[in-house]
Amino acid sequence: MFCYCLCDAQVNVNQDKVCQCSGSSCCPDTCSTTSITQTLGAVGEKVANMAEKITLLETKMQNTEKEVLELRSLIGGRPQVAFSAALRESGSGNTGPFTTATPLQYKRVFSNIGSSYNPATGIFTAMVKGMFFFRFSMFNNLSAPNSVVSLMKNGERLVSVWDTQGSDTNDMGSNAVVIPLEVGDNVYVELQTNRLVYDDSMNYNTFSGFLLFTM
Repeated sequence: MFCYCLCDAQVNVNQDKVCQCSGSSCCPDTCSTTSITQTLGAVGEKVANMAEKITLLETKMQNTEKEVLELRSLIGGRPQVAFSAALRESGSGNTGPFTTATPLQYKRVFSNIGSSYNPATGIFTAMVKGMFFFRFSMFNNLSAPNSVVSLMKNGERLVSVWDTQGSDTNDMGSNAVVIPLEVGDNVYVELQTNRLVYDDSMNYNTFSGFLLFTM
C-alpha cells in the first residue's frame, strides 16, 4: 500500500508508507491508505463501462450506415418500385355487384417491392415522382350483370375493360397504361356500379405496376 501525510516535525518511512508524526494538525495521526487492488478494481470497472459504450456506439454506427444506404437507394440511386397481385387469396366466386363504384382489393400479393401497394385498400400510392407502367385484367364467368372495370388515377378514369353477357362460356380482357405520377398520387382498379367480376384459384383478375424511371 502507498499513502502519504504531511508532518510538521518529521517523516517516517515504514513498509512503503509515509506517515505523519503525532501532533501534526495537517492530517490524522493514522495514515490514509489506498489499496492498489481497490484502485485496479475501479479502473477495471471503468474499462468495462467504456467497452460497453464502445459496443453501443458501434451498433449505432451500423444502424446509421444502413439508413444511409437506404437513403442512397431513394436519392442517389434508382428507386425500386414494383408490385403484382391477384384478386382472391383463396376460394372462388363473384365480387360485386355494389351500389356504388368500388376499388377492387387485390388480396393475393405476388410481389410488392417498395411497399407502395396496399392490399387492404387496393390502392397504389406513388412514393417517388416518375413514369409508371400499370396493367390490369378482368374475368366474367357467364354472370349477370356484365363486367366493367376501370383503371383510376386520383378519382379520374384512365382506361377500362368492358364485357357483355353473350353466348360464349366466359370472357376475359385486360388493359394497360404508361403514366407520370407525382409523389402521393393514387392508382387503383375500380369496379363500376352494379357490375361484377369472377375469380378462383386460377387468378384471372390481376393488378400490376412498376416504375420505369424517375423524373
